Formats: sequence, C-alpha cells, structure tokens
Amino acid sequence: MKISVVVITFNEEKNIGRCLESVQKVADEIVVVDSHSKDRTQEIAGSLGAKVIAHDFEGYIEQKNWALSQAENDVVLSLDADEALDEELTEGILKVKASFEADGYIVNRLTNYCGTWIKHGKWYPDRKLRLWKRSKGKWGGVNPHDKVEMEKGSVTQKLQGHLLHYSFYTFDQHLSQIHRFTDIASKAAFKKGKRASAFNLVANPVARFVSGYFFRLGFLDGKAGFTIARYSAYAKYLKYKKLLKMQRDEG
Repeated sequence: MKISVVVITFNEEKNIGRCLESVQKVADEIVVVDSHSKDRTQEIAGSLGAKVIAHDFEGYIEQKNWALSQAENDVVLSLDADEALDEELTEGILKVKASFEADGYIVNRLTNYCGTWIKHGKWYPDRKLRLWKRSKGKWGGVNPHDKVEMEKGSVTQKLQGHLLHYSFYTFDQHLSQIHRFTDIASKAAFKKGKRASAFNLVANPVARFVSGYFFRLGFLDGKAGFTIARYSAYAKYLKYKKLLKMQRDEG
C-alpha cells in the first residue's frame, strides 16, 4: 500500500524539517497544506520533496479534511508539523505497508515539554489514530481538539514506537496557545449549545489538576509535570470563564 503523508502548517520553519525528514522512509507522497506562512515553512517543505499547497485556514478540522482531499493515496499518515516518527514507529509503519490488515492504526504520542519528555499525567500515553484508510475515516471532534473518526465497524490496531511531539519550547509559548485555544473552544462549545455555570468555573479546573497530577502520576515528571497540570487546570478555567461571558452577553 502506498502512503500519503499529510501535514498542515503555519509558520513552522522551526519544526517542519524534522517532521518531514522523519517520514522519508515511509512516504510515497508528502502533502503540506500551508496557511500562508510568513517564514520559510513552504521553502523547507518543498526542499524535502513535499507538494506544497497554500490554502486559507478555516479551522483545524476543516483544514485537515481539506488537506486529506489533496492526497493521491487512500492510506494517509497525518502529522502535525511539531511531530516526528521515532525509529521503532518507522519500522512498524514499513511492516504494515506490506500488509495493511486494519483500517486504521493507533500510536502513542510522547511529548517533549520545554526540554523534558513527559511520561505520566494526562499527556502520556497520548493515544492517537494517525494512519488510516481515507475511505474509512476523516477528521472530526470540536475545534481546536480534532480527532480522527472512523466509520462504524472499522478495524483498528496498535503500532509500537512513538510519535514524538515537540510541543512547547517555553512556558510563555504554552500560555499563548492556552489563550488562543480557549477562545476557539469556548466559541465552538457555545455554538453547539453547551452552557456553563459558576460550579464549572471551580470544579472542572480542580478536577483536571487532581486527575493529571495525582491520579495519573504527573508528579513523577517533576517541575514539568506540575506546570502541565497547573496550566491544564488554568485552560479549563479560561474556557468556562469565556463561555460564561458569552452566555451573559447573550442574555
């Protein structure tokens, strides 16, 4: 089976080279759909053999599904620009290329956070379905938290190895994303008719912190584990705060 690797980008010159270099052994085609980057993203992607297409960004789910439509092959491997295959995962994908028995394959994503590999808490194992038959599934979920949704009855299997995720290089970068993503998430939730209360503003962030830091052993990742749990709780708080504001503005 031939595989099309599909990546969406915007100002990813720091990451895109590592991402595309990691898929050279498994890719029969590389498609990069770029939202008009202002840096060298398109140049770097083109130099590594990618078919680069500029396309206006309309949302993570919408952009990723449009990118899928540009692939030539039914089997697609969809990555974010800040992700890369490790050697074990590369070998696993090469094996299933010879005999694609399932409709989709799930991988564990291992995240590097400000220089620390995170092996506990809510971030690990971060199971993602990233290799699948395009005819059997597409991107769904609620922006900005997209996920691959397979047709009912589809068969999935697990691959060994890791999808390496180079998430944030600084704490400020993480906070910036939290503010941006909670804007998107709260508006999407409001549009779908979801409503919040003052109880959510307190209980949900506390539950998020306790679950990740204590129940999922996030404390074993040291300072990074504490920061992730704290920022995750803050993200929950911001989402509900923004949702409550929209409710009050509507009323």
